[in-house]
Order: sequence, then C-alpha cells, then structure tokens
Amino acid sequence: MRIFNTKSREKEEFQPIEPGHVKIYVCGPTVYNFFHLGNARPFVTYDTLRRYLEFRGYQVTYVQNFTDIDDKMIKRANADGITIKELADRFIKEYFYDADRLNIRRATFHPRATDSMAMIIELIQTLMDKGFAYEAEDGVYFSVAKMPDYGKLSHHNLEELEFDASDRLNQEGRKQNTLDFALWKKKKENEPFWPSPWGDGRPGWHIECSAMVKQYLGDTIDIHGGGQDLIFPHHENEIAQSECANGKTFVRYWMHNGFINVDQEKMSKSAGNFFTVRDLTQHYDYIILRFFMLGGHYRMPINFSAELLTAAQNGWARIRTCLENLEFISSSAPAELAEKATGAANDLAVAREKYRQAFIEAMDDDLNTADALAAIFELVRAANTAAAVNGLDLTSIRQTLDLLNELLDVLGLRVKEENLIPEDVMALVEARTQAKKQRDFQLADALRAQIQAKGFIVMDTPQGPKVSKA
Repeated sequence: MRIFNTKSREKEEFQPIEPGHVKIYVCGPTVYNFFHLGNARPFVTYDTLRRYLEFRGYQVTYVQNFTDIDDKMIKRANADGITIKELADRFIKEYFYDADRLNIRRATFHPRATDSMAMIIELIQTLMDKGFAYEAEDGVYFSVAKMPDYGKLSHHNLEELEFDASDRLNQEGRKQNTLDFALWKKKKENEPFWPSPWGDGRPGWHIECSAMVKQYLGDTIDIHGGGQDLIFPHHENEIAQSECANGKTFVRYWMHNGFINVDQEKMSKSAGNFFTVRDLTQHYDYIILRFFMLGGHYRMPINFSAELLTAAQNGWARIRTCLENLEFISSSAPAELAEKATGAANDLAVAREKYRQAFIEAMDDDLNTADALAAIFELVRAANTAAAVNGLDLTSIRQTLDLLNELLDVLGLRVKEENLIPEDVMALVEARTQAKKQRDFQLADALRAQIQAKGFIVMDTPQGPKVSKA
C-alpha cells in the first residue's frame, strides 16, 4: 500500500513500525455541538482506512480523542449554565449516536483530554527541563526558536509566519517569540482549572493530543490523520512538542483529508455554512452520507449539493437492487441450478477476480475509495448481466453476493441495517471500560452484570469491547 505523506509530499510505501500491527491516531471532535458533514469526513475517511488495513490482515490500534476542554467548550458551557463535563457528556453521547449510524466503528480508545492531565503535565515538565519551554505571566509556552526544523510538516516559511502573526500576537506581550504557543494557560475567571507546577490552569490545545498519543500509543506511531486545516498550527505543534520531549520521530505517515465545500468555501461552524449530520438525516439516510463522502478521493475537496447527494442516493440504490436480486435468485432458484455451470457463470468468476483485484489496487493507491467504488459498480454490472441468464449456477451467485458484501463492508457500507446497540447499554459499556482503566474490577463486574441483564454480552478484544445480543 502507498500513502501520500503530507510531510514528504509524496506517496510512500507503507511499512508499519511493528510488522502486522498499525498504530493510528486521529484528531476527534471538540464536543460542544453536533458534528457537521465537514467534521464527519475525517471520521469516515480514517474509519475506512482502519477497515481496509484490517481487511489486509493488520491488527490496528486506533485512537480517536475527544477535545473536552478549550475556549469553545468553556463559552458554550457558561452560556448554558452547566459544567464542562456535563456539556462534554451530552455531546459525546450525541457523537456516538450519529457515528454509529454512519457505521463508524468505535475506536480502540476514545480518550478525553481531561482524563490525560497527568501525562499533559509530565510532557510540559519534560519540555521545561530540556529548555524547550518557559514560564510567562499567563502560562507556559513552547519556544519555537529552540526547534531548528520547526515547520517541516507544513513547509511554511517561518519568517513569513512571524510577519503574519506579529500584529496579532505581540498584543499579548507575554511571549518571547510571536510563534511560541501555549502549553499551559493559567486560570481565568469562570474557567475550569487543574493544579500544576506552574499554578492552577488548563492545557493548551496542542499538548492535549501529544499527551494522548504518548499515553495510548507510545512515542512513535505509524499514522496520524486529520483534516487539512489541522496541518498548521495543530499538527506542526504536536510534532514540535512530542519530538523535543521524547527525542524520537513522532509520526511516520501524516494523512490529511480535504474539505467539504459549500459554494466553493469550506464548510465550517465559524462561516455559518454548515449542515449537521443530524439535520441532513431528515432528508437522507446516514448510509447515503457515507457513500457520498467515499465517492471522492479523501485528499480532494468535495462540493456539497442536493444534486450530488441525490446522485449518491441513486448509486447506492443500484448496488442495493443488485444485491437484492442476487439474494432472491439464491433463495428461490431451483436446487438443480446449484451444480449447473454455464458460460455466464465462468464470465462472472472472471469478473469477481478482476474487480476484487481492481478494488484492492485502488485502495492500495492512497486509499482511493472513488476508484474502489468504480470497481464495485463494474462487478454489479457483471452480476446483473449474468443473473439475467437462465441456468446460472447458484454457487456463482452466492460467491458474487459474498464478495460484494465483503467489499462493501470494507468501505463501511452496510446493506442491511444492523440492530444498533441501545444507548443505555453503550453507556454501561463505556462506564465499564473506564472502571477497568481505573482498576476498579468490582465495579466493572457489576456493570457487566447490568449489561447481561439487558440481554447483551460484552467481550474484551484487542480492538476494544465488543457488544452483541445474548
């Protein structure tokens, strides 16, 4: 598999650090509101990457965080008259409601920034001890000048960055350099705070992700994903913090997805041109939204329009109709066809091999889901042609049906709505996971019993808890 690495600006052959095991970190949502279609794109993109790597035989440890402390969180919580935790709890629950229906699998770990405070403080202290950070009147800052290759991800000209930032940042008057960024912010009125060696306060945004990567995946990981808007400053600053603190390469492969645009402008809450996934599902099924996003290459922008969503709806209907036809033939055709091979069956066997390989080649080429879908449509066309021929053997039909379902599953495109696990059961599962992390095994066992009482079982796997009906 070849992946376009933002850092090198080239497609590179993917080789994980540990053979057979891939460690991935993806920047998750800031949980102060419902997520919009633009937010959903990276969630779908990297869920598909994970699925494909597992399809290819890798074990994947996948971490997607929740940012549950920042300026937006504080502003919304204060406006609603609730605590930061209450706000986070609400919108993490809402995230899972939408993500589950988009068929986005639960990450191996979904850490909250506020649960990683000890690691955050440890990293900042290491940077202070090594001379990469300094304390100022309002907090602790990373000294960009101390890192000679700062900017190696975004390829920005630092002199231009300093010029662009000088008017805005010099107003603060507390930094040594206009590009220096906050690691720790000392407490202000009406803000939550945590104790630290530098006084009560809260972490900066960038250090949160560095800490969660280190805590859950280690010093060096295989893949870090996110939207293009995170390249600078967020991911650039993650590199600076992590590499200066740990003395090791932080990430091997950087992947960044393109935007979803409305009238050629990036969909965003700040621009006011966004559509939440929840609102869109009043008009389109969740699976149509996923299909729409996979219809373009992840690095390319997608233009949002009702016409394109309708086209996605029609495309998905073609696939569903083919599968329904194959299932009908398989279940209702005379039994003697099961052993009757025909020329059409041979042609379909050739098509299966051809388009399975085309699917793999597309996905191996920097996760090209657009071409992978094209291969699926070609297989659908071949299946429709073959199914129209009298005497096509059932074995061939069933093999084609199985292959289509397998390839669609890699893309997270489920045909039949699975029985989603009730929200109250998932809340118990999450509580049990947290209890196990805190080594409160008595509580974990009690929560397991509550889950079983509701008719579900939970199994611990390397990929996280797996819930199913009893």
